[in-house]
Amino acid sequence: MPEAKSIKRVVVASMIGTTIEWYDFFLFGSAAALVFNTLFFPEADPLTGTLLAFGTYAIGFVARPLGGLVFGHYGDKLGRKKLLVLSLLMMGGATFAMGLLPTYASIGIAAPLLLVLLRLVQGFALGGEWGGAVLIVSEHGDARRRGFWASWPQAGAPGGNLLATAVLAVLAAVQSDAAFESWGWRIPFLLSGLLVVIGLWIRLAVSESPVFMEAVKQADEEPAPEKAPIVTVMRHNWRQVLIAMGARFGENVSYYVLTAFVLVYLTNQLDLPKSTGLNAVLIGSAIHFATIPLWGLLSDVLGRRAVYAFGAVGMGVWAFVFFAMLDTRSTFGIIAAVTIGLVLHGAMYGPQAAFFSELFGTKVRYSGASIGYQLASIVAGGLAPLIATALLDSTGASLLISCYLAATCVLTLVAVYLAKETRGTSLRDAEQPSSVTA
Repeated sequence: MPEAKSIKRVVVASMIGTTIEWYDFFLFGSAAALVFNTLFFPEADPLTGTLLAFGTYAIGFVARPLGGLVFGHYGDKLGRKKLLVLSLLMMGGATFAMGLLPTYASIGIAAPLLLVLLRLVQGFALGGEWGGAVLIVSEHGDARRRGFWASWPQAGAPGGNLLATAVLAVLAAVQSDAAFESWGWRIPFLLSGLLVVIGLWIRLAVSESPVFMEAVKQADEEPAPEKAPIVTVMRHNWRQVLIAMGARFGENVSYYVLTAFVLVYLTNQLDLPKSTGLNAVLIGSAIHFATIPLWGLLSDVLGRRAVYAFGAVGMGVWAFVFFAMLDTRSTFGIIAAVTIGLVLHGAMYGPQAAFFSELFGTKVRYSGASIGYQLASIVAGGLAPLIATALLDSTGASLLISCYLAATCVLTLVAVYLAKETRGTSLRDAEQPSSVTA
């Protein structure tokens, strides 16, 4: 019973902290789609301004692998908990500072440059957040229900998006467009300061991972000094890193098309109100949040690969249905398109935390999982809204965007096929066996 209480406490602390960090990160994406094009890039036409805003948005993804590398190294050396606290402070501080930024009209080119700098800090912090959050849960729980418990920090992503979208939707409903663009957009960024205080209070109460503590004790008894985790990962675990990267592609691209690019498509292409897209993402994120742990639980029964592959196939097909439903301009159709897409995405995202954790040994787990996860994010999620917007700008239609999304799902399916089933793997192994099929 004490063990059950312990894992629940760790899950709650990890999920709440992750929700706050993703709130900060997603808030930027929504603001980039809605107001940053005019506030920080006012001399461009609307679609070009959006491209520039999404370019700034993508810069955050460039910093994520560096964050994963640095946080992974010290997380494998110093522990998961210390790095989780640091990542939360960095993310919250950068987001709060964005709420205080002068716009282009006030300080000219310095405004977008400062925005880029703060976005880099966000990306660096988030790069270290994911690995620590999912590992501290995975390493506290048992193998039998690891998929379920580890999926809760994953639910922090839609939880953060839900929170960010909800705040923006409320502001859009009670303010005029002029008031929102003038000062209202700052409110959700400044709110981050309060959320970080709450997250820190909860995270500081959590104990360090017992699996990590055992590994530290074992290392202290070994005469030879340990190599840097990144060296070990790149020398012995590069196949697992590639598997993780490939598995991320379809999942990551689909998420940002469904939640960020959809706002551009609805407002610029279909000329619908901002509230239509925000409400669709809001409802879809709520259902996404509730279903992710169910997919994680199902992966404990059927295996990580089976559930993950189902999500990749389903999303590849849905890529073509999605835009057809948006083009109906029906509120119900738009909500259904986003919601069903996010549920299918959850079939990949739910088992992902346990799957990636099980690919690596304890001594390099933070580094290996973070690097595989974050490297893919640069060319997957980081470029997804930018590529989708460019395809829309060049063709004026959605077909190539659907093909792009489906192709990334095929890549994910290949990576999952090449991986061995990891369900039931012990995380107490210092060195993990190969997780790639012969």
